[in-house]
Amino acid sequence: MPIKWKSKILLAKIETTYGVDPVPTGAANAILATNIVLQPMEGQDVSRELELPWLAAQATIPAGLHVRMTFRVELVPSGAAGTAPAWGPLLRACGVAQTVNASTSVVYNPVTDSHESATFYFWVGLTRYVMKGTRGSCVLRFTAQGIAYLEFSFTGLFSLPTEQARATPTLSAFLKPDLVTSANTPTFTVDAVAMVMRSFALDLGNDVQPRFLVGAENVLIVDRADLMTTQVEALPLSGGGSWDPFAKASAQTAVAINLIHGTVAGRKATLAAAGAQVQRLQGLENQQNIKEWPLRLVPLPTSGNDQWTLTLT
Repeated sequence: MPIKWKSKILLAKIETTYGVDPVPTGAANAILATNIVLQPMEGQDVSRELELPWLAAQATIPAGLHVRMTFRVELVPSGAAGTAPAWGPLLRACGVAQTVNASTSVVYNPVTDSHESATFYFWVGLTRYVMKGTRGSCVLRFTAQGIAYLEFSFTGLFSLPTEQARATPTLSAFLKPDLVTSANTPTFTVDAVAMVMRSFALDLGNDVQPRFLVGAENVLIVDRADLMTTQVEALPLSGGGSWDPFAKASAQTAVAINLIHGTVAGRKATLAAAGAQVQRLQGLENQQNIKEWPLRLVPLPTSGNDQWTLTLT
């Protein structure tokens, strides 16, 4: 019988010890995702370089085996202030700390050390793929008239897939999303100036590398280059209601960024950067015969690990 592609189940759980399977369950660790792409056996093929008495291809040995997976999750808080969302473990596995303030908020911010890792179970049919020691990166994406998404890319340690009984996923913790609209996204400011926004993205920019040596095989986040990009309606450069990205870039000015998506308690997500450096404006965009600016903003740390925060309230 053919294996139906739409028979997918995804589970993810934070590891207590790196690379040790914490055994995620369908009841507690199911993930509601879209656009799942799995590369189940990444690595290199090491040629044996044999000297043969005839013309032929070389035998190879698979080396540096690891697994890559990408998918999206809708960016919706848990519905209760101070309760972490079901996608929290995914962001934690991207070098991000989670701080839960009971009955008040859940705050995420990037961290430099003590990065957490996760184990993923992924079923297609009865075939289960297991990724242990997994770390990754993420893009938080907001597009007008669309769904706000967390777009993840993960790398994990390889293990042979096996046929296993399928988990029964509980997905009730994933709430229906609100579209990114003027009503649902009431605040978007750059440098305290309200902008008319078409799109906004925060790319964590994690440098995720498999490091397979004798005595230790790990997937590590070795560097980070956060970047915010947004496309907004252009403004006059001077006078009332003005803002000058050319002057800001020339002066290497850092500006505050504030985006609030959601209006109901328990469903509000606030993405903020205290000081994002305005980069060169590399072009102009024409949308519906209206001039728009594609802005690039680099969130910079002040005291460390504080270049941006995502606060759920």
